[in-house]
Amino acid sequence: MIAIDNILVSDDVVREQFVCDLAKCKGGCCEDGDAGAPLEKGELDEINAIYDIVKPYLTPAGIKEIETRGRYQYDREFGWVTPTIEGKMCAYGYRDEKGVIKCGIEQAYYDGKTSWKKPISCHLYPIKISMTKEGEVVNYEPRETMCRPGCIQGKKLKVPVYVFLKEALIRKYGEDFYGVLEQVAGSYFAKAEKQNK
Repeated sequence: MIAIDNILVSDDVVREQFVCDLAKCKGGCCEDGDAGAPLEKGELDEINAIYDIVKPYLTPAGIKEIETRGRYQYDREFGWVTPTIEGKMCAYGYRDEKGVIKCGIEQAYYDGKTSWKKPISCHLYPIKISMTKEGEVVNYEPRETMCRPGCIQGKKLKVPVYVFLKEALIRKYGEDFYGVLEQVAGSYFAKAEKQNK
């Protein structure tokens, strides 16, 4: 584990390689899970503020789910989460012409309609954050089958997880945190290279 302030980062975040391969996984993380996307408490206000802007990007089924059951729900195991359509796809998602699940919130952001990109849990995936007695723990947890194309592509392109998720990590923890993580990674790779000689 790498300790940065009171945050513990799994070595795998530095050591492993990953680049999403949407053409193959089809955005499966938006529908494969035990609940919707985890939400931080402050994100509930974000969703309320942008819902009417995002609504035109959503499917009729997604809108029905949201307007029937709420813009977010409380799950005993996961806390606040986005609603899902019949327990599967996130209600804020839609499928594009290639069958890839896209995020309506993120598309509104790309279209310049909102300044909030999407829930941080989605932005960070396949990094997951959990709370322990020791503090916040940052783990790399790709799905074995669904994320295999991303693991293969990451190795092929030689992109470490922390580099692929740079924007999300900075958004969550700030530039200083990421700078320290980069330094630690540099030391790790220098050591590994020395051992391989």
